[in-house]
Formats: sequence, C-alpha cells, structure tokens
Amino acid sequence: MKKFYIHTMGCKSNQFESSIIEENLEQNGFEKVNDVSNADIYILNSCSVTHKSDNEALYLLRAAKHKNKNIITILTGCIAQIEKQKLLEYDFIDYVIGNDEKLHLYQYLSNDKNCQVNDIMTLDKFNKVELSDTTKTRASLKIQDGCDNRCTYCIIWKARGKSRSADIDFIIDQINKYAHHGFKEVILTGIHIGQWGKDLNLTLLDLLKEIEEKTTIERYRLGSLNPTEITDELLDFLKNSKKFCPHFHLSLQSANDKTLRSMNRFYKTEEYLKQIDKINELFDLPFLGSDIITGFAGETEEDFEITRQNLEKSGLTQIHTFPYSQRKGTIGESLPDQVPDSIKNQRATIVKEISKKKYSEFIKKNIGKTTEVLIEKHRDKHTNNLKGITRNYLTVQINSDSENLYNTLQQAKITKFENNIIFAELI
Repeated sequence: MKKFYIHTMGCKSNQFESSIIEENLEQNGFEKVNDVSNADIYILNSCSVTHKSDNEALYLLRAAKHKNKNIITILTGCIAQIEKQKLLEYDFIDYVIGNDEKLHLYQYLSNDKNCQVNDIMTLDKFNKVELSDTTKTRASLKIQDGCDNRCTYCIIWKARGKSRSADIDFIIDQINKYAHHGFKEVILTGIHIGQWGKDLNLTLLDLLKEIEEKTTIERYRLGSLNPTEITDELLDFLKNSKKFCPHFHLSLQSANDKTLRSMNRFYKTEEYLKQIDKINELFDLPFLGSDIITGFAGETEEDFEITRQNLEKSGLTQIHTFPYSQRKGTIGESLPDQVPDSIKNQRATIVKEISKKKYSEFIKKNIGKTTEVLIEKHRDKHTNNLKGITRNYLTVQINSDSENLYNTLQQAKITKFENNIIFAELI
C-alpha cells in the first residue's frame, strides 16, 4: 500500500479540497501518513497569494526530494494552475496538477502525462465533489469557486477562473448528509461566496433561506464577504435566523478611499464603517473579522494614518493583516510609488497591535455571558481541558472530565480570560 503525505497552504477552500484529495486517495487504496519521511508520495496543495507563498512551496518540495530522492512529489493548487508546464523544469517536481483536476487526483497518477492543467477560464460549471470526513467537529462545505473581481493586487482569479456556484439541491443534500453523520455546524466556504448564485440568477440570500427551511443542521457559518454584499435585506434575515452564527468576516483590504480605488475595490470606508456599526447593533456581540493589506503601491504616510484612525474607531473584533507583496502578473506589480518592505512591515505591526487590543476588549465584553458552545471531539493538547467554539467564534476551554460531551451543544458561562485562554463553565 502506497503512503502519501499532504501539506496544505492558504485558504479554507484549499483546506476543504485537501480533504477531498485525501478521501479520493484513501478510497483507492492509499494510506495517509503524518510524517513526510514515511511517505511514498508528497502532495503540496499550494497558495499563490504572494511571492512568498510561491517560494515557500518550492522550498518545501525541494526539501522533500532532498530527504528522499525516491519520493514522488506532486504540486497542485494555485501555483500549479498559474505556472503550469514551467514548473516541471524543476527536478524536484514530478507532477503538476491543476485546481480543478486535483479534485480527482488519483486518476492522474496513473497517467503518463506529468502536467495535468486545463484552462480554468473555460470552466462554466462548479465541480460537485462530496466530502464525508467525520473526524472534525465542524464540517466545511465549498459552495462556490472562482472570482469575477479584478482587484489590482490579486492573481487568484487567474488561478480559480470565473465564479461558479454549486446548485441549491446539491448544497442542501450535502448539509443534510453532514447533519445525518452527527455534525452540528457547517461552514460555507468558497473563493468568493458573496458571488454565489450569480451564474444561476440567484443570490446568497436565496440559498440561505433554503438552508434555513430545508436542512436539519443546527448551526452554519459564512466565509468571507465583501462589504457591498452584506445588504440590509441579508442582515434582517440573518438577525432572525435560528441557524446562523453571528460571525462575519469582511474582506476590507484598506480603510482609506484612495487606496481602495487603487486596489479596484468598489466601496468607501465610511459606508462599511456604518455597516459595521449596524451589525453590532443588530446582533448580540457578533464577531467581526477583517483583512487589511498595508503598504499597497502609492500608500503614503498620510494614507496609512487615515487607515489607522478608521480601524481604531471601527467596531471590528479582529483584523488579519499582512504587508503588500508584489505579485507577478497583476496590475499592482507595475504601479508607481511602491512602498519599501520595512515601511510595509512597520504598518502591519501597528495594525496587529490595533487588532490585539480590539480582540482583548471583545473577550472582556463576553465575560459573564452565557452562550451556546459546540464541544470539540478532541481535548486541548496542552491543558487536556474540553475545548469548544461559541456561536460568535470564541474558542473556550472547560475543565471537565466528561467524555460524553464531545460533539454536543452545551450552554456555558464565560468566566475569565487568563494566559491567552478563555475559560467557561457548563451551566
């Protein structure tokens, strides 16, 4: 029996697709191992958001081949899709498999052709693949792929193709299968889930209404959304939903209008700050995450100061930030007034400090509150406490010896925040 090791980089869609790859191989007689030194096959499911991620992927593949010259190396994911045949020039890469092809990876291993990457821009239909992994506590379901936006800093649309939606019947069926297998929560993922239904003359709200009415799952969570996609109608529906977890992740990228225009983002800072305030008013302690890029081309000290001030006053809970990385093949690469790396990093550090403060304040607001917690199937590795996630996306620990609580929904009171751990007690 051949053994394989898989390393996943990047987004939740990649994580979901790696689970698909694992099941695909295991169903065809391969064994998954957790140590590359024990593997016959090394699979790298890559991310291509930045040059750093490209370089990291090549380093990992080279290192795997160096440790074991006989290991078969497979590069898939976004780098494979963009670079294609060029990658086979490296003697440490044996197979290059595209983003759509990787969902049926096994069938390509018996093929003599080492590069299996079709033109993803020609794809019009969502590739419906089923995942039945029951080892995790929360299920993920990819409902959409591709992106029709053309942000100047981003190359992912070239790696993922046009926006393509899974049909409602497939999604409902998958969610109900998850519920049947005992899952209490599903996370709806995709490259740009706010574009779900665009190719079907439907909207994300249409889908969520169906999920509310036709599934038995108890909780669902949404992936990242653009501010323009969170309409008043959507918010009103989510406010009254019995299944929705009040957790929003907003793909903001900047809090300065000049920078947003340069990025080709079609909204204004003041608009989404008001939207954040509305979400905080409508929901009881909702988790509001976001993405911010620092040091995009042309971002002056004054521009960043505006971003800093807007983030400080915003009602965000947490900010995922990273310094801008020039990406070959994007408009952003050729824009004038590129910001030095040292300044990008300084600005990212400032935003991280803002995020740390906001997150800490959010946790303090939750102390003393009673909330629903989904107890995970595995205890915390360091403390051996029960671990669980609240509806508003806080990971809490509970001191209990009970094993009957795994994968159950429990009421718990959040008691304290100590040593970076949020503690709760069962009611």
